Amino acid sequence: MEFMLDLAVSVVSLLVVGFYTWSLRGHFYSPKMATGAKLISAVVIATTLFFLYLAWYEHQVAWVQIVGLVIEICAAALFWWAVSASRKARLRFAFDPDHPDSIVTTGPYRYLRHPFYTSYLMFWSGWAIASSSTWAVVPVIAFVIIYVSAALGEEKKFSKSPLAPEYEAYRRKTGFLIPRFDQR
Repeated sequence: MEFMLDLAVSVVSLLVVGFYTWSLRGHFYSPKMATGAKLISAVVIATTLFFLYLAWYEHQVAWVQIVGLVIEICAAALFWWAVSASRKARLRFAFDPDHPDSIVTTGPYRYLRHPFYTSYLMFWSGWAIASSSTWAVVPVIAFVIIYVSAALGEEKKFSKSPLAPEYEAYRRKTGFLIPRFDQR
């Protein structure tokens, strides 16, 4: 049973990391990758290797692995929902210095402003939970800092763009990284 759960967590996790890697060229668009986006890529590689090590060389609790796996699958579903909703928007990489030229308000964007970052944080948290290691919290904290910084930077760019009034109205009725369902 432990081998099968280790295998399932590893395969699903690598598949989701593959989705995220695909999005760098298949969904997001920027003339060049900003330093912050390169940092994210390096942290993703290091964390993937670290979590794979934990999966195969440390003992995990079966029910905890299952909970983590379910969270990872939910994160992947949110990711693809966000891809579907923003396909035509030509979103930029994290930390891209250019101002945004559109606002996406459909799909998960109806409830939260940064569904990609939310899906990434859910995924890394799910994998950390599945690893059953307190050390797994360290990279998750790093990802929280990186993704919150990226999201705040994007919000600042919106506030200085011609889209500022429209974005401010959108911001007031949606959640930042946690969905807001009361659409006042």
